[in-house]
Amino acid sequence: MMGEIYADALGGAPVEIEHVDGARTVLEAARWLAPMDGDEAMLRRCAGPTLDIGSGPGRLTVALNRRGVAALGIDITPHAVRLTRRAGGFALLRSVFDELPGSGRWETALLADGNIGIGGHPNVLLRRVRELVRPGGEVIVEVEPPGVASRVERVRLRRGSTVGEWFGWAVVSADDIARVARSSGFALADCWEELGRWFAGLR
Repeated sequence: MMGEIYADALGGAPVEIEHVDGARTVLEAARWLAPMDGDEAMLRRCAGPTLDIGSGPGRLTVALNRRGVAALGIDITPHAVRLTRRAGGFALLRSVFDELPGSGRWETALLADGNIGIGGHPNVLLRRVRELVRPGGEVIVEVEPPGVASRVERVRLRRGSTVGEWFGWAVVSADDIARVARSSGFALADCWEELGRWFAGLR
C-alpha cells in the first residue's frame, strides 16, 4: 500500500506524511521528477560508478547517465523504477539491504533527498553502504541544516482516508553527521551548503 500511495504522489495526488502524534506534512513527491536547485553539489562529485540509493523517479541517476557516468538507481517502488527507465536511466527494484550488483566496487553512493533516513537506523544503513562502496569510496549524504534536531520516528503515508503501514524514518542534522559517520566506519570529509541544501561527504 505504501508503494501505491507514493506512486500516486509522484503522479500529483495529494499525499501527506502522517506522524504518530497525528501531525501531518505534505509529501511534495512531484518535485523529485525534475532537476532541483543544489543537485549539482552531488552530481559534480560523481566521477565513477555511482549507486543512487532510494533513487525515486531517477532524476539523479538519469543526469549521471547523460554525463557519461555509470550510475544505477535502486528503489522499492515499481512505479519509480519504471519512471527512471522511461527517462533513460538504469534502475532496479531493490532495497539497499538486498543483494546488489557491484557490491564492494561502487566508487560513489548517493543518499539524496533525506534518504539517510531509510529504515530509521542511520548507523545500520551506513554500515550496509560501507559494504557496497569500494575502499576509499565516497558516500554523499543530504542532511538537514544545522540546528535541526536529529531524530528517529515512525511515519506513514496518507491519501485521504487511505493509509499505508507505519515505517521507521530518521532525520540527521549537519550537526550530527560526523558522529553518525564515525560510528559506522566512515570519516567526515566535508560538509557544505549549496542553494539552501546541506550535504556531507563521507569516506
